[in-house]
Amino acid sequence: MDFIEQSFRVQFTYKVYFTEHLFAPGNSLFRDFLYSQKTDFKKKIFFVIDEGVADCHPQLQEQIRDYFRDETAFSLVENILVVPGGEKAKNEEDLFYQIVKAVDEYGIDRHSYIAAIGGGSVLDMVGYAAAVSHRGIRHIRIPTTVLSQNDSGVGVKNGVNYSGKKNFLGTFAPPVAVFNDFDFLTTLTDEDWRSGTSEAVKVALIKDKAFFHWLEENALALAIRNMEAMQYLIKRCAQLHMEHIGGGDPFEMGSSRPLDFGHWSAHKTEQLSNFTIRHGEAVAMGIALDSAYSYLFGRLEEEAFRRIIDVLLNLGFEVTHPLMEVRDDESPVLQGLNEFREHLGGRLTIMLLEEIGRGVEVHELDVPILRQASDWLKDYTNIKLRT
Repeated sequence: MDFIEQSFRVQFTYKVYFTEHLFAPGNSLFRDFLYSQKTDFKKKIFFVIDEGVADCHPQLQEQIRDYFRDETAFSLVENILVVPGGEKAKNEEDLFYQIVKAVDEYGIDRHSYIAAIGGGSVLDMVGYAAAVSHRGIRHIRIPTTVLSQNDSGVGVKNGVNYSGKKNFLGTFAPPVAVFNDFDFLTTLTDEDWRSGTSEAVKVALIKDKAFFHWLEENALALAIRNMEAMQYLIKRCAQLHMEHIGGGDPFEMGSSRPLDFGHWSAHKTEQLSNFTIRHGEAVAMGIALDSAYSYLFGRLEEEAFRRIIDVLLNLGFEVTHPLMEVRDDESPVLQGLNEFREHLGGRLTIMLLEEIGRGVEVHELDVPILRQASDWLKDYTNIKLRT
């Protein structure tokens, strides 16, 4: 047999910065980063902003223009693009093409930058456009929600929805830098503030028992928007997320996706609700369902299971919803298992819990036990409401 073989590695390095008032005149962090990347020729930087962020921070665009006004090494594209946020950013393909057209119109080359400011959906969509334009333009993420600052915004995945399926189109393409500006969190609604904390519960449950204990102790403080507690949550969660990325399979070449604990039902529930249920809200319910299954299957102790549900309730989450209920083999949420299997590459791999801080992967779920888990959560919620 005649053949030629080649093997090579590509090194990716990026930092997640934590700051406040990123574009204030006295904050040189963003400028210092750009100068650390400086070359002999002038680079362009194009900003895309989440519409919700632009509305809550009406001075932001002018702050960005002022920040770059006297800059000589970098050229700001004056036309800052504002796009709808939320799942709409990932559902409407015209928004993706607006980014691609801007790359063409403004002559944004592979060594220039596209900076996205917004929630996870906008970052996902802009990151996808940056990754496929010129086969990869340098992408800077500036997450503005708890969910994007502690989870999606610090990872290596980009994507959009297609044919009603979550993240059907996408790439693995790390950003060149992530800037978490805590000031953006001050204008979040209570729902968006809470939503991102479910991802912290998720990563604590599968990776860090001590962090879960911290969440138990601080759930009520987080629920009333204690900023000091939230900043710690975001930093610890982002650290655990990045440690996972650097530890084996960052581009998910296998079927193992431990960071998707609770997500198989969450993604489907989002879609069934026409995305009126936020991602973090659906993840909280997915965590509850898979934790209940872990308990009823005999893997997880009852006391640990009840602690998990109580943390979610103390954070302010619902732990079940009619769209996530498993009534029989034809329940719509069960379609999520097949879609998850397809997304993973043909073999279903689901993360369950053996104890708080330690997960275990399985390759099938028993539908009758899932139904019991669904019923248990509904009954437990009704009891809590009466007490």
